[in-house]
Amino acid sequence: MSIYTLILSACLVVFAGVSVGLQQVLNANLREHIGSPWWAGFVSYLVGLAVMFAIAISTSPISRLTESFKGDVSWLTWSGGVFGAVFIAVCILMIPKLGAATTLALIVVGQMIGSLIFDHFGLFGLTAQPATAMRLAGAACLVLGVVLIRA
Repeated sequence: MSIYTLILSACLVVFAGVSVGLQQVLNANLREHIGSPWWAGFVSYLVGLAVMFAIAISTSPISRLTESFKGDVSWLTWSGGVFGAVFIAVCILMIPKLGAATTLALIVVGQMIGSLIFDHFGLFGLTAQPATAMRLAGAACLVLGVVLIRA
């Protein structure tokens, strides 16, 4: 991978992170406007569904989706949306209480802890990558970052 591709990839991922933060703030605002965290989450998913549907239809034949139902895939593989709903709901409920920075910093800590566990044990089809002292120190720095952001 060239340095330019690496930089572009990193910028794209940072943009995605900013968009997650923005999405959650907008969802919390929508909650205030319509008076329900559940309807705000529903609207967020409905808009996201429409966007993903448009992209999927325009870039990939529907036969790829129908063929995937024929495979021997665990039910857990299809359940990612449940965890997305938990994420959306928790953010909608917590951003007004904790603020965007603290809520999203805690989300990142949770993502890092979960990812370290998934990697270490090679869960869900991942190639095992040991939780080395350096990786654990990085996670500890994220926890320290939450403490500093909250102070």
